[in-house]
Amino acid sequence: MVESKQDIEQIHVSVLPNEVLGYLQPGPEGTYMDGTLGLGGHTRLILDASSPTGRVIGFEWDENAIKRSQVRLAEYGDRLTIVRRNFAEIAAGLEEAGVEELDGLLIDIGLSSLQLEKGERGFSFQRDEPLDMRMDQRRDVTAASILATASADELADIFFYYGEERQARRIAAEVVSHRRKEKITTSKELASVVARAIPKRFHPQKIHVATKVFQALRIAVNTELENLARILDEAPAYLKPGARFCVISFHSLEDRMVKRKFRQNKDLEILTSKPISATPKEIDVNPRSRSARLRVAQKR
Repeated sequence: MVESKQDIEQIHVSVLPNEVLGYLQPGPEGTYMDGTLGLGGHTRLILDASSPTGRVIGFEWDENAIKRSQVRLAEYGDRLTIVRRNFAEIAAGLEEAGVEELDGLLIDIGLSSLQLEKGERGFSFQRDEPLDMRMDQRRDVTAASILATASADELADIFFYYGEERQARRIAAEVVSHRRKEKITTSKELASVVARAIPKRFHPQKIHVATKVFQALRIAVNTELENLARILDEAPAYLKPGARFCVISFHSLEDRMVKRKFRQNKDLEILTSKPISATPKEIDVNPRSRSARLRVAQKR
């Protein structure tokens, strides 16, 4: 069931809204791409700022998010075009939308409130949900299938490289040991296995002990780093001179990649020497903005 527009407004709060608009500088007659439409929070900001004729191409591969954003953004009519693709498919998506050049581009790489609170796909260990973690239900690989089939070495690599989890090998060994008796199919089961694998003295104080493992599996299931690398390489070719490329990331793996790719691209001028963070006031209102980092570059 899709909620009403009012209910959707309560689910989702966009991060760094003022900073995004300040750097993206949307205006009338412009065509912009929101590579992570989600529930349409940033898209709506861009559409309002580019009124009355500005256009947004919204990329989104989560069908549940698309249905809700269509309700939330219905008033904008044909000023919004939604493409059911990951932002890495920028070439095919823009061709579908009939767009050759962009006046600005935004991607927000964090999980949406919808996926955390209403996704029922095991993104969070706060509730007991099936270990799916696919943002696009058309994909074949799930978190449960990785846990069931990957070797101990493969699991350790996933936990270490995608989650920066120092106890990766211990956790991988415990997963393999546990699955000999029964499959790990729910978020609570996985959280329990991780907690059991790591000695109490190594449990972090500020985050749940399974946080990094959940992050790592989500990244692996959705090939998130590969997708990010691809759009960072390909997007500048679609930007008009002077167009801004804004990227919001939520963990160090992503932020380091954005920083490196921006520096390596000779067509881009970096506008943020350091990433932009949320203000204390925003963090009080929206705690999830605490880890958000915005980097911006401009097409030369």
